[in-house]
Amino acid sequence: MVKLVVFYEKPFCAANAKQKQILRQSGCTLIERNLLEHGLDAESLRSFMGDKKVCEWFNPAAPAIKNGEIFPETLDEDSAMALLMANPILIRRPLMVIGSEKLCGFDEKKVSEILDRYVEAMPKINCMEKGCLEKRAQ
Repeated sequence: MVKLVVFYEKPFCAANAKQKQILRQSGCTLIERNLLEHGLDAESLRSFMGDKKVCEWFNPAAPAIKNGEIFPETLDEDSAMALLMANPILIRRPLMVIGSEKLCGFDEKKVSEILDRYVEAMPKINCMEKGCLEKRAQ
């Protein structure tokens, strides 16, 4: 059985590297995506946030937040989403897709619970049908 996780990260982030290590040690196969170049539309990005408060959508370590330029707790959903779309460094990370569930941030207990529910079998591929093997010379 394969535990497949789509993992949107900030490249070279030490925290994301530790999180990926935890997932791999749990037997997960990761599909890594660059969060800064995510290509998601606002609706898709919003789907990762679930029922989190708007202020929890933001990475508290982002420079604009640490420097007091942005105050997430004062934003409504539309304003927050506009900021996140314009400046992905503000997005709390990682974003993950596990099975049909989407997560924002790394809560190890919640991730573990989801992984226990979403263990999917590796798809079977018949190489002959897919044409990946050359036909034998006759």
